Amino acid sequence: MSVSKNQPRVSLGMPVYNGENFLKQALDSLLSQTFEDFELIVSDNASTDRTEEICREYATRDRRIRYYRQEKNLGAASNFNYVFELSRGEYFKWAAHDDLCAPIFITECVEVLDPDESVILCYPKTKLINENGDLIGVSYKPLRKINSREPQERFQDILFHAVWCFEVFGLIRADVLRKTPLIEKYYGSDKVLLARLSLLGRFQEIDKYLFFRRCSPKQSTNMIVRDKAVWINPQYSKLIPFQLQALAAYTSAPWKTPLTNLQRLQCFLAVLRLIFKKDKLKKLLLPGTYNYFGINLKRKVR
Repeated sequence: MSVSKNQPRVSLGMPVYNGENFLKQALDSLLSQTFEDFELIVSDNASTDRTEEICREYATRDRRIRYYRQEKNLGAASNFNYVFELSRGEYFKWAAHDDLCAPIFITECVEVLDPDESVILCYPKTKLINENGDLIGVSYKPLRKINSREPQERFQDILFHAVWCFEVFGLIRADVLRKTPLIEKYYGSDKVLLARLSLLGRFQEIDKYLFFRRCSPKQSTNMIVRDKAVWINPQYSKLIPFQLQALAAYTSAPWKTPLTNLQRLQCFLAVLRLIFKKDKLKKLLLPGTYNYFGINLKRKVR
């Protein structure tokens, strides 16, 4: 496939901060895609390591790369949204600086999206790798009804079965993604985005392992709660816990989407079921280490 002279069919957006350890591998995996008609937008979130040097070196070698450096750290949410806002392609994919994609990743996803407009997000199966690139034995359950024709079923599938949220790194129709608030400034908003997208169209999983998600100790998933919040939004405030922000977003999403009243009701009932799950209710009402409001009545032992 040849690269188009004007607007690319696919846009890849890579937000990065201090990614020198894995950045070259991630860039190489994207630049070796068999589908070549894409642009790669890299936004460097004021890195203090060799990220800028690496990005500029690659940009001089491949004209599809557009490199931008932020003057200050915007936070992960704003940086994720920044690369999308600069995109021009019909399809868009977020790409983390430490993950890897098989060479046919984009080709396979485009071949699913092109003939079926009801599919708005396509993603392959995922394998987890460690810092050395070795496969690790962590499994996850695939979504069950994300390909359903019924939006309330897709919405419920995200609420109850999306855990790792690998799907957010799939290939997405850009015009549909623009109908959402994108990644919001609270931890867990990637799952909220998937829930919103699920109301707008079907997802399709490719039955091939084409995505390799890196797991390392410094990832956001391994941070303590406060550090997670600051990572995604440097202006983080504890006034509204991010878990409650997510629940509010799940509740309002069906009312902002063209659904029938019955479909909206089913979505709302699903959110209630989520809230009244035993573990969620305990975190809302009972003091303790994981209380949403930070209420913990235990005294520190001196």
